[in-house]
Amino acid sequence: MEMASVFLLASSEPVSGMVTVLFAVLLVGLIVCLALEEKLHAKKSFIAGMFAIVCLLLGAVCGILDFDRVVVGSHELVDIDKVEGDYVLESDPEHEQHHVVITEHNEEEVTEDPAVHVGGHRLEMPVYVPGINWSVIAIILGSSLFVDVTSKSGLFTWIAIKVTKASGGDPLKLLYFYGVMTVVFSAVLNNVTAMIIVGSLTAVSLEKLNRKDKLLGFLLIEGLLTNIGGLLTLISSVPNIIVGTTANISFLTFLMKSAPYVAVATLVTIWMGAIVFRIAKLTTDKEREEAKQLVSSFDENDGVESWGFFWFGSAMLCLFILLIATTSVLPLGISDLGMGFIALSFAGIMLVRFKHEVQEFYKMIDWDLLGFFMALFVVIYVMEHAHVLDEIGKAMQWALNDMKAVPAGKMDATMLLLGSAAFSSVTDNIPLAAMLASILHDLGTPGDSGLWWSVIFGANLGGNLTPIGSASTLVAVTIIHKHKLPLSFVAFVKAAVPFAVVQIVLATIYVLYVLPYI
Repeated sequence: MEMASVFLLASSEPVSGMVTVLFAVLLVGLIVCLALEEKLHAKKSFIAGMFAIVCLLLGAVCGILDFDRVVVGSHELVDIDKVEGDYVLESDPEHEQHHVVITEHNEEEVTEDPAVHVGGHRLEMPVYVPGINWSVIAIILGSSLFVDVTSKSGLFTWIAIKVTKASGGDPLKLLYFYGVMTVVFSAVLNNVTAMIIVGSLTAVSLEKLNRKDKLLGFLLIEGLLTNIGGLLTLISSVPNIIVGTTANISFLTFLMKSAPYVAVATLVTIWMGAIVFRIAKLTTDKEREEAKQLVSSFDENDGVESWGFFWFGSAMLCLFILLIATTSVLPLGISDLGMGFIALSFAGIMLVRFKHEVQEFYKMIDWDLLGFFMALFVVIYVMEHAHVLDEIGKAMQWALNDMKAVPAGKMDATMLLLGSAAFSSVTDNIPLAAMLASILHDLGTPGDSGLWWSVIFGANLGGNLTPIGSASTLVAVTIIHKHKLPLSFVAFVKAAVPFAVVQIVLATIYVLYVLPYI
């Protein structure tokens, strides 16, 4: 992820130490306010938006922002110092078009510009617009819309009920089936949606089976598994999107490298959950028959209003996953448009059926999340100009031995993973992922370095340490409280920490000893 166009680079002008310290304090303030979001009674978008406004104002006052017009439509950037001959930049005053002309004179006219853009023109653009990573915004917006519309087909509810009936009502089978379904739904949909669907069905199923005493254990395990499922694909979670796109990790590469860990961590988590919460299989034929009859009353077809739309939605979901997975090799220049274009295109296709009711789906979009992202990108963009990220990068270089080593040093990867997990447990993992992705990119960390994966695993799994570590665990706690089950903040930590520690230890071993060979 590049926070700005290559044509609007961070200022190379010297920045005073006091200015850097000032903006570093603002960055710390943003992180603290996000950690205290609930106590402040403020949305993430509002908090980040206020800090973005302050950062832009101070950036302008301190003179660290680049307000030059942005060069667009240029296909080539010529570095004069690296090309033989003398060059001069000529302009068309009417259209502000620029091109390079080879001359035998005019050497003095070009000594001030180390590079010129060929065939481009300049546009007036607010400095904060190119600071936003629009590809990430497009992926999140398009994927969310596509999933919301597709869910109207009843597909995901149909799958969930089918899985319930396949378990025969056996509590242990139900735990494994729901656990795997949670991981898959988290990978295909998003963590929060997966938790809402599976958590709601879990409550209904266990009540029907007279097993409500096991509901707390089921919901807690499912909440923890959402963050494991969030590791499976490039688009499963926001940290994946941010870090993966920055490191240029393709969808298929991401899937191949993360799938083995996700499979092992899922089975270990469910196995531990069955032991801790004493969830056992039915032992007698009578119990199994009674449970089977109880779950057979579920009708998976209740949520399907149109079978035509159901099958269309199923086909589009399969095609969506296929195209997202093969974006980098698509022909006709589609690969250059990126995953965001594909996600928005599929959302548009699915909305055709509801063209007169699209406003209902627009209301369902998490605008707070999108606003938060845009404001966060602006803050990070200003931090780059203030050299805050540069100083953090230098500190990381000092703490870590070799940022460019492939595979990454064991101590470096371990420190980054554990640090990311600890940070993510107390505040939103998105600012952490965005900041570390930008720093690793600026430090020239290779795309196949294990350090990227340390950030990905740490940012996702750290959310399992506390109920505020991720949105999905917070949803799980909300469902638990909705059913009047006792679970305080401390009780959640006590119950979740053993699972999270095992998951993080497994992730550390995986990043150090398995990933380099995949």
